[in-house]
Amino acid sequence: MGLLRRERIEWKTPEQVRLMRRAGLVVADALEAVRDAVAPGVTTGQLDAVAERVIRGAGAEPSFLGYQGFPASLCVSVNEEVVHGIPGERVLRDGDVVSVDCGAVVGGWHGDAAFSAVVDGGGGAVDPEDLALVEATEASMWAGLAALATAERLGEVGAAVEDAVGGRYGIVEGYVGHGIGTAMHQPPEVLNHRSRDRGPRVRPGLCVAVEPMVARGGAETDVLEDDWTVVTTDGSRAAHWESTVAVHEGGLWVLTARDGGAAGLARHGVVAAPLD
Repeated sequence: MGLLRRERIEWKTPEQVRLMRRAGLVVADALEAVRDAVAPGVTTGQLDAVAERVIRGAGAEPSFLGYQGFPASLCVSVNEEVVHGIPGERVLRDGDVVSVDCGAVVGGWHGDAAFSAVVDGGGGAVDPEDLALVEATEASMWAGLAALATAERLGEVGAAVEDAVGGRYGIVEGYVGHGIGTAMHQPPEVLNHRSRDRGPRVRPGLCVAVEPMVARGGAETDVLEDDWTVVTTDGSRAAHWESTVAVHEGGLWVLTARDGGAAGLARHGVVAAPLD
């Protein structure tokens, strides 16, 4: 959610990173419950209710609910919807591509993550090209996260995402990753493509959400009349993946992954480094 101007970065202490991990695990649990609930016949509003129960049951608060007037605890975007879809009466169908974005705040500290999946009811409606899109988008996220292990400047994340996508799909440029901590969206911006702006230096205490948004067709988007839902202009299907990561003296810790990012980072030769 949101674009940010270049402003001062909130550098986190190790103890603050540990507090953010609490929020990250709530988000991980909520998304796992939602993933388990995704099926033909389920409404996007029902998915939202699942996430809210998990978040509040953990003693946390949904970050999205009421944020700039947003009316739900999740963003649920289907098919040509890229991000910021408002949950409601829409019924998921076999073969739909669904992207789910979730945020939670615990003790004043935020976590933010997203996943995409293809609804598979066993009816043969799943398009292999949609599966490939979802997998490529996830892979580009992990490439961006892993880049932080050696990056001197934050712009290297966007370059890694772009290289991972490889020109096969359209990378949505108008919506970006972001810093995160005592607010859900903070500086700096985290681009999903190369830029002449190399970005700020990467150093311990940096906490960001890396979130590529990728479309099967063109990268151009429009916003619907609800002033939230972002759709591809050409109607092509899109996917969205996101994780919150902390850079600390010992390395990288993916705060919204149960394993700290161990499995995803290992694909790029990076060892996850939890503080605990």
